[in-house]
Amino acid sequence: MFSYITFPGGRSKALTLSYDDGRRQDRRLVEIFNRYSIKGTFHLNSGWMDEELIEMRAAASELYAGHEVATHSLTHPTLTRLADTDIVMQIMEDRKNLEHLTGRIVRGHSYPNGAYNENVKSLLKNLGIAYARTTKETGDFELPEDFLEWHPTCHHSAPDLLEKAKKFAEFKKPQYLKLFYVWGHSYEFDRDDNWNVIEGFCEYLSDRDDIWYATNIEIADYMKAARGLIYSADGNHIYNPYAADVWIAKLPDNGPEMGSVVKIPGGENVDIT
Repeated sequence: MFSYITFPGGRSKALTLSYDDGRRQDRRLVEIFNRYSIKGTFHLNSGWMDEELIEMRAAASELYAGHEVATHSLTHPTLTRLADTDIVMQIMEDRKNLEHLTGRIVRGHSYPNGAYNENVKSLLKNLGIAYARTTKETGDFELPEDFLEWHPTCHHSAPDLLEKAKKFAEFKKPQYLKLFYVWGHSYEFDRDDNWNVIEGFCEYLSDRDDIWYATNIEIADYMKAARGLIYSADGNHIYNPYAADVWIAKLPDNGPEMGSVVKIPGGENVDIT
């Protein structure tokens, strides 16, 4: 017996978006996401909010309800130019502040100014960070090999954003796992007077049965569990040592056609024959 890992419910495509800095325009962006049932991750600098944002910071738990709040460092320095002690301070103080504001455990990150190296990645891992997004755009829909070096598909200002959305929506090969990841800063929509871009994007890709709408941490956690499944030698039994449920699609031995979808509950050993 063969099987493919799928996203929850047997889906083969996922969509996630992330926005940096934590500015007042996040309010409008969250409203758009909520209107179309899109999930986003908001990477915030808890020590870099000006007077205009004090009210938003105080209401962070309510504002970002249903979405993920993640670190972007305390004050947005270029981490690769800091001493290790300062990197630790920037991440841990931001984590503690955001966890206090939201009442949630914060485990994600995006690199300020897109700067990172192996030392920064190692420190983040030891500080409890599960993933970190870069600003290096791939233009494709591939999952990251290393979640501490997570390259997005594109910025929302990409001139072919809607063409990419159409290509993603029309992709119908479930033997591949595909992820569409869009990033940016919410204040850019005011600056460029193009809120219609993100609203049109969300409307077009919303409410599709074959897409999993997820936050960054949901995808990182799910793929960790999926990649950690333990298989019997003949492939007929799968043990899931993680708490999160994972879905697989069975494949017949004599062809590539997708078979039935099976949920492998957390902590269970499942016979998929």
